[in-house]
Amino acid sequence: MASITAAPRTGLLSVPALTGAGFLVSWAAGLSVPVPPAGLEASGSEIVSACSGHGGALAAQFVLTEGLPAVALALVPLAIGRAARWSRAGRIAAGAGLVAAVVSLVQFAIGLGLVATSSPGTAHALLEALNRADGVKMFFLAAVGAAGALAGVLPRWLRYTGIALAVAIAGSGIGYALLLSGMATLAYVSLPLLILFVTGSGIALGRKA
Repeated sequence: MASITAAPRTGLLSVPALTGAGFLVSWAAGLSVPVPPAGLEASGSEIVSACSGHGGALAAQFVLTEGLPAVALALVPLAIGRAARWSRAGRIAAGAGLVAAVVSLVQFAIGLGLVATSSPGTAHALLEALNRADGVKMFFLAAVGAAGALAGVLPRWLRYTGIALAVAIAGSGIGYALLLSGMATLAYVSLPLLILFVTGSGIALGRKA
């Protein structure tokens, strides 16, 4: 009897495409969770008050915006590196993506700790750590966008998106790392660019496979 082997999944069913699409779905679901915001300059008591009674929703949001997206932050840049035959730009994109994924998982853990605490001092320290870690993650995502644009394996519109992402998310990264509210508002621009870049890159690379 002839052996039957499963053909590798390509196109829209490939790993990069599925993880890219999953990134979009996860973030869309996370942003739709109704939770009260806590600003960069919120006091410990304000943070505890905002979290009170919303523990389940906040935990779900951390899962959807920090936990699950870490998978795509690792796999899509790795796909860029592989498609670029591990050129210098490809290696930078892959390495920066892996670091960003690790930071995202750390943020997920910090977020769960924030949900569980009722101490204003602890809540303030955890939120500050969460925001500063976000800034660090954004710097690595800027590297992913720039290196992905230079790797030469993405469509032209995604290369332009990667450059725009690198500029915008580096600016918002400064805001979050240094807790500067003004620059942090650039996240309203950089987040849509990030979602577009990761989702688009995953699908584009999956279709090329």
